[in-house]
Amino acid sequence: MQSSQNAPKDSAQHSSTSKHIGVSPFKGKTGARRLINAFGYSLEGFKAAFVHEDAFRQEVFLAIVLIPLAVYLGKNSIEQALMIASVLLVLIVELLNSAIEAAVDHTSTERHTLAKQAKDIGSSAVFIAVVIVAVVWGFVLLG
Repeated sequence: MQSSQNAPKDSAQHSSTSKHIGVSPFKGKTGARRLINAFGYSLEGFKAAFVHEDAFRQEVFLAIVLIPLAVYLGKNSIEQALMIASVLLVLIVELLNSAIEAAVDHTSTERHTLAKQAKDIGSSAVFIAVVIVAVVWGFVLLG
């Protein structure tokens, strides 16, 4: 049995920086400050992915080519939007895949079947996003 000295403190007393149980103490910003911080973190994440992830860098360069091409080749705004969105989807999924890989590698650099499974599943998601680009662009360009 725990003594009163070792008993867990009330949640209101336990976290002076958070209103909710289990919420990170880093979640304290609100309003415009939160938006400014979030924008900065997003830029840091984009830069980290661009610097450290070859696949993301290649996909960014491909997007730089494909997005203007989509504007030129799409017959109307719907086709243009679908073509651009499919390209941006690849970037989004690649960012998520890179985040999964970084988290797995941070946990352990040892070979483990679950680590491989997590990385393979992330890679599969990127592959599906690339297939979506091919399908959308194929339908738009070939009718």
